Amino acid sequence: MTIHSMVAAHSKRPIVPDIIFGTSKEAQDAEKKFGKSAVINATIGALMDDEGEPVFFNSVMQHMREMSDAKLAEYAPIAGIPEYLTNVQKACFKDFTPKGFIEAVATPGGTGAIKHAVWNYTDMGDEILTANWYWAPYKTIAEEHGRKIKTFNYFDFETNSMDMGSFKTEVENMLKIQDRLLIILNTPAHNPTGYSVSDKEWEEINSFIRTKAIETGKKIILFVDVAYIDFAGTAEDTRRFFRNFDDLPENFLVLVGFSMSKGYTLYGMRCGAIICVAANQEIATEFKDVCSFSNRGAWSNGTRAAMHALADAYEDPAYYKAIETEREEFRLLLDRRNNAFIEAAKACGLTTVPFTAGFFVSIPCDDPMAIAAKLKEDNLFVIPLQKGLRFAPCAVSEEKCRKAPAMIKKYL
Repeated sequence: MTIHSMVAAHSKRPIVPDIIFGTSKEAQDAEKKFGKSAVINATIGALMDDEGEPVFFNSVMQHMREMSDAKLAEYAPIAGIPEYLTNVQKACFKDFTPKGFIEAVATPGGTGAIKHAVWNYTDMGDEILTANWYWAPYKTIAEEHGRKIKTFNYFDFETNSMDMGSFKTEVENMLKIQDRLLIILNTPAHNPTGYSVSDKEWEEINSFIRTKAIETGKKIILFVDVAYIDFAGTAEDTRRFFRNFDDLPENFLVLVGFSMSKGYTLYGMRCGAIICVAANQEIATEFKDVCSFSNRGAWSNGTRAAMHALADAYEDPAYYKAIETEREEFRLLLDRRNNAFIEAAKACGLTTVPFTAGFFVSIPCDDPMAIAAKLKEDNLFVIPLQKGLRFAPCAVSEEKCRKAPAMIKKYL
């Protein structure tokens, strides 16, 4: 008898190559062959300069170079260093901290926050609700933990807004069959579409969930993934929606996934946080306890140096100002690229999904894989999704952002 597998049954699944990293490698190979100027590499979900080199904030990098050995290399406490847990809340909410009971736990990037929400706030076999345009690792994380992704139709293309009817219908249907419901909304500057839920839409979402929580008595957990919040607009415009979470019902819990990857250009340092807004201290303390336990059971603790990179900014006004100045400079650069792409798309008649801000723009189409393959022949590399193509202005010069829409339109 020949044994062909040793893994447990729950880990047997089709092995699918990661399309983002795979396509990015193809683009890099093309750049080596033809030169960077001849290639449009719109695959990378990181901020790049106009020459295609990664952008890192000088303020953050210099501060880390000057850290003591202890800050760089010592273990961090399981939940995170205390000053980080305090200051990450300030970085996340700024002047719009909700009225409630708030706690935070450090995680490796926003991904760790999603993992904790899925594992600790859903039951085995549960479905998790998110938009039908979504970041693929949501599905990976759900399936890794024995859960499933259920989607609602994200857009009403006639009004260029969120399809609130579809969202409400799916929430109601799922509450009929589950005792608890985890909803994941990635906003502002949604990946992969760049859409930000408007203040008016947030008011309607908040009112609806509160009503359903009270009517059904079931537990509703709203996870807001704000990974791109620092590149989605001004602090006031991007954070005003947090005030919707004042004085929550006891069975409505808000979790926020915060990431330092984009806002501090520390992609590989893997630092973020999961933050709760709870109705009472008991629920908030429970949150901190279970997420700290999950830290210990998964990665033990996080990266101390990255935590200090954020926490120290709130103790050093000059360092804080330097970060804010650099971030604003690059946010405006990204805005110019986004505007160039959207303007060129309108000029050539290329349809995009509703767009607000951020790292990505998406183009709906019927056969994304085939069109992405054709674009590779023209040295334009985009990410094929289930429902369309993802173009990353964050990684492409303004000139190439103006050029790309007509190239895509040719195949649509």
